[in-house]
Amino acid sequence: MNIPAFGLGTFRLKGQTVIDSVRNGLEVGYRVIDTAQIYGNEAEVGQAIADSGVARDELFITTKIWVDNLSKDKLFPSLRESLSKLRTNRVDLTLIHWPSPGNAVSVAEFMTALAQAKSEGLTRAIGISNFNIDLARRAIDAVGAQEIATNQVELHPYLQNRKLAEFSQANGIHLTSYMTLAYGKALGDPLIVEIARKHEATPAQVVLAWAMQLGYAVIPSSTKRENLASNLLATSLRLDADDMARIATLDRDERLTDPDGLAPIWD
Repeated sequence: MNIPAFGLGTFRLKGQTVIDSVRNGLEVGYRVIDTAQIYGNEAEVGQAIADSGVARDELFITTKIWVDNLSKDKLFPSLRESLSKLRTNRVDLTLIHWPSPGNAVSVAEFMTALAQAKSEGLTRAIGISNFNIDLARRAIDAVGAQEIATNQVELHPYLQNRKLAEFSQANGIHLTSYMTLAYGKALGDPLIVEIARKHEATPAQVVLAWAMQLGYAVIPSSTKRENLASNLLATSLRLDADDMARIATLDRDERLTDPDGLAPIWD
């Protein structure tokens, strides 16, 4: 399955805020929505989608299985609960949100269960999130690289994750970048601002276009309708080779998400 290049993230958005964000996103043209069990907003995302009138077949919905639900006996019921909240009989992509802390549930167990959920029609595609190379290898051993639609990881100009990117490309696993704007830090970077001026674009458009030109999918979020609409224009921005080379120099292995007890040993 080809992962859509551009979607709407809903991390940290709750209640009416996420309803409004998804509604505005759908109205300005988004058709890809990314949520997760731990976000606590699947029901609100489902409500916003239902109220939008956009046909389900036009949408690409992603959710993620939380670490408490990784065992085979919990994964299926938790995914069915997610589907109920999202008001759909299947999602388009289901990811393992984080690897099991301390390997409490083996990669083989949860990937095999996830593949079974796909075979039973609960999800069209499966993938992983926040997996390092070693864990990705184990996932490949469990279900085959062709079954892993994407690895969703932190990736932005200050953390370009090149080792993982090279491994993923070599194994045919697509990458989805989250936190692409580095919590907004990248938007004030003088180099990004300069490139944005050159293209009469916004810094956000430049960073999102950079990630997409490297072949990654992006899922930026916003609570402002004008920013949602503006970010979407990144899909038509083309950076030149010099722009791409200059942004490559910003890499400094600056990781912004590294939760104790969850994060693997990063590459």
